[in-house]
Formats: sequence, structure tokens, C-alpha cells
Amino acid sequence: MRVCFWGTRGSIPTPGSSTLRYGGNTSCVEVQASDGTLVILDCGTGARELGRDLAVRLHPIQGHLLIGHTHWDHIQGFPFFAPLFNQDNTWNIYAPGDRGRQIEACLAGQMAYEYFPITLQALHADVRLHELQEGVFDLGSIRVTTQYLNHPALTLGYRLEADGAILVYATDHEPHSLHPHAALPGEMPIHHEDRRHIQFLAGADLIIHDAQYVLDEFPAKAGWGHAPMERVVDYAILAQAKQLALFHHDPDRDDETLDRLAEMAQTRAHAGLTSLQVLAAAEGQVIELGAARPLPRSALATGASALLARSPRVARTVLVVDDDPDMVMLLKATLEAESVRVLTATDGTAALTIVREAKPSLVLLDMNLPELDGLAVCRILRAEPDTHLQAMPIVILTGEKLKEADVIEAFASGATDYLTKPIKPTLVRTRIRAWLSRTSMA
Repeated sequence: MRVCFWGTRGSIPTPGSSTLRYGGNTSCVEVQASDGTLVILDCGTGARELGRDLAVRLHPIQGHLLIGHTHWDHIQGFPFFAPLFNQDNTWNIYAPGDRGRQIEACLAGQMAYEYFPITLQALHADVRLHELQEGVFDLGSIRVTTQYLNHPALTLGYRLEADGAILVYATDHEPHSLHPHAALPGEMPIHHEDRRHIQFLAGADLIIHDAQYVLDEFPAKAGWGHAPMERVVDYAILAQAKQLALFHHDPDRDDETLDRLAEMAQTRAHAGLTSLQVLAAAEGQVIELGAARPLPRSALATGASALLARSPRVARTVLVVDDDPDMVMLLKATLEAESVRVLTATDGTAALTIVREAKPSLVLLDMNLPELDGLAVCRILRAEPDTHLQAMPIVILTGEKLKEADVIEAFASGATDYLTKPIKPTLVRTRIRAWLSRTSMA
């Protein structure tokens, strides 16, 4: 596989004299397999120059555009991507969805006449839109595995396997937990979703990973959906990856700052007693991936199809358990905006009754409830003979940042995940959508 960076910046384009070496364009990466299969990862402003280059190199073009999520810095280059305006070209466009034509609405929205002179319907190429969930599908010789990332928009990471090599593209992603806070380089995280993320990265020849912050900056940025560099290096060490490209550079970082960040990351990798090579992704940089002999595809590259059929949404039920009426009202309004049926309870005993009768798809459960607290409810539900109640996702709500011992106790009690109040509605919506999507595949 040939990998070329066309845009490496996060949040907003930052052209200027201080970003010449690493570039100021937002996320866009070109991947081409040895059989000619062309995949574009994200369509930020870097897509403009990529489109100009492709128009010279290839004709006609049959390409695949994989969009991680539809925040502006990942789709702003779409209306300026020249190959979309050539009638001889065919483009398959993929993005996270929920059977509701979400990708079509997002792309058409940014090209509405109020914002742009050309509509989505005016594209000359044969454009086919596809919505994705977690799963697996093939693009030519490339096996693609998708996995949800932790970001305030429904976001997928992409694992590409071809030509005896593995590339993982994981942006934008925030750790589910920083525990253990004083982790040594390569120390395993406590949160099982962070461990699952490491498995998604496992054995990669190249990981392209969001590393917008460092740990000292992170407390002020928690909930924004991006990763501190130190944790990204740890993930790559634990995944036994060969190369790590720091990506989605903060718009405030100039070239010299990124030089220092890459040096810090490489130092941490060496401290973890690993051969991991770390670089800061730069526009125009090309990395060739391959093996002397073909390798078998990993066990990750199996399972349900990631391609969603277009069909009506299936109504899902979520139980919200909290004794704070304002929190219940906020969560109810947030979830109903996702067409979710919401049930409510204000104490643990009532919650148990409702769960046994209604069997919701998911439970949002406050940790501190009167009489029967949230963790006690978890333990009771996990001990039930009903397999649905044993496996049903339970997301704990907590009013204070959990200590490491508290996190361990919550998982031992049967919690699936946890969210710390005050909770951003965008984070709730995307976290719950991801859990509901997973349960629909079970």
C-alpha cells in the first residue's frame, strides 16, 4: 500500500509561514493498493490538491472515499474535489450512519445554495453513498474493518489490510479514561473500551492517529473528542505497531512545536522499550507499506458487514435512572432527538422493576441513588438468569471524576461504560448511538 498525506491539520485550516513543513490543510489521506484500488480517508481541505493531482495521474477514476465523521474539517474539501465533476469517474462514498441517509443530508447541507453555488445533485461523476456501522467490508483487494471512536459525533476508525500490510486510521478519538493517570510508557489502560481500541490497532504497520493535545493540556479539553500524544504512543506500543504518525495537528501548533512533539513522542516510545517509530504527519509525505510475503488477514477482519441497508430505523428503548429531575429532563430530550424511546426512574428499586418488564436496549444509571445505589443495581442485573439483562449495556453516570479504584469497582460490578457530569449532549448522543448500534448487531 502507498500512503500519501494531503491534509494533516485538525479543526480548521491554518495556512501561513509557520505551517509550511507540516501543512495547514485539514484531514485527507490517499491510499492505493498494488491492484490499483484507490481509497481516500476523509475529505478535508487537503482534498483540493489531491483532486488536482488525481486528475493528472488517473483517467477514468474509480475511487472510494471513507469519511470518519462529518464535522467540517473532514468534509470541507468535498465541494472542491475535482474528480467529482468528471462524468467518466465513479466514486463510492462511505460514512457512519443509522439507515437515515445521514451522509447525503450532511454533504447536501454544506452545499446548499446559501453556502455554495453548486449543489450535491450537480456533481457529474457517478456518486454512490453508503452508510456504515461497525463491521467489515471489501474494497478491491483491501479488507476494511470499522470501529466506533470516542468523539462528539458518530465517528468511525478504519483498519485497512492489503498487500501484506495493515494501516489504521483513527481520528478523531478521545480516551475513554486516562486511568492509570501516572501510567508508564506502554502501561495497559483500565477502561475496557481503551483496551478494545488497542486491539483495533493491533499489529499495524502504520497507525495514523489523532494526537491533538498533550497530557498537560487535556484537562481543559476533556470531552472535545481528541487524544493526548502520550496516550497515543502508549496505545501504539501496546498494539505492537511498527510506525505511528501523529495526526490532526492542533491549529495553534507551528512547525517547530510539532518537531518538539514528535521528539517527545519518540522519547516516550523508546522508554517503553519498543522499536516503534514515531513521526508527525506532514503534507506531501509518502509512506510505502508492504511485506516480503503476503500475511494472513487478522482475526479482526471477520464479522458482520459494515454496510448498512437503507431501511427504516428500528425504535430502541433507553432507561434513564437519576434522582435529579433536571438531569432526567436533559437526557430525555437529548435521546428523543435520536428517535429513542425513553423510560425514566428515580431510584434503584423502580429501575429494577422497569428493566425486568421493558427489557430496554440500554440503561443510563446514576451511581448515587437513594437506598439502592447504581453499582448495586448493576450487580443485581448481571446476576439475573435473563441473558438480555446480563449483556445489556449499562452506562454509569457520576457527578465526580472517578478514582482508579472506583473505575475498577464499577467494571467489576457490571458497568459497561461511564460518563462524568456535567455531560455534553453531543457526547451523550454519539456514545449512546454507538452502543445501540453495537447491540443491534448482536
